[in-house]
Amino acid sequence: MLDNPRSPRVRAVAKLSKRDARTETGLFLLEGPQAVSEALAFRPELVLELYVTPTALERHPALGEAAEAAGLDVEFVTEAVLDVMADTVTPQGVVAVCKQFPVSVKDVFQGVDGTSPRLIAILEEVRDPGNAGTIIRAADSAGADAVIMTGRSVDLYNPKVVRATTGSLFHVPVALGVDLASVIARCAEAGVQVLAADVKGGDLLEARQEGLLAKPTAWLFGNEARGLTDDDLARADRAVVVPIYGHAESMNLATAASVCLYESAFAHRS
Repeated sequence: MLDNPRSPRVRAVAKLSKRDARTETGLFLLEGPQAVSEALAFRPELVLELYVTPTALERHPALGEAAEAAGLDVEFVTEAVLDVMADTVTPQGVVAVCKQFPVSVKDVFQGVDGTSPRLIAILEEVRDPGNAGTIIRAADSAGADAVIMTGRSVDLYNPKVVRATTGSLFHVPVALGVDLASVIARCAEAGVQVLAADVKGGDLLEARQEGLLAKPTAWLFGNEARGLTDDDLARADRAVVVPIYGHAESMNLATAASVCLYESAFAHRS
């Protein structure tokens, strides 16, 4: 059992909460039994190290079974050690070290079976980790083919982003660090329309009634505070806004993104 919070091994894991360490090593931190279970179920080859307190393993025995099936040793640690490793204030007793695994934009548009994607989420300058992670989770839930995060958005492997995906990070391909103009050009080549979610756009209900949402679509979501620039909006095929029928001043970005993605998912399946 690892019981020294100051050991080099413990410090190396803890450093992964910082972007410099993640960039240097190509690794990232994964916390919590649910997220680790999803990683072991869907991408076990990415999990390099697994640290668990005895109490946590008692609560989640399936985690040990999944690790054994993946050929991964469970490293027992004390609560004090796990507190140092984890990024959260109240960790759940489970921490893993994983390999980063972004996909290329080329792979996104080729698709698994060589067909063009039907539904994509593009994040341009989305800076809030919770929003970014929640949009990835919503895209996964809506059956999206991929998520694309431009280079102006938050780091995908930020611990807060990873936690907010709740394991969806291992379900849906995510491409990183690309330029928005080149992504939109790829969409045009693939016959995928780009709908910008922005307060300057037309009513989402009108777009639905016109049958616009039944087409292959890439939803473009911008910065939480500033939205999308005029240049970004001009690149899109159309701008659409989620209407507010009550008295709320505005809608959270991740909430609006969930509505847009599900409207497309409904249209594609109707």
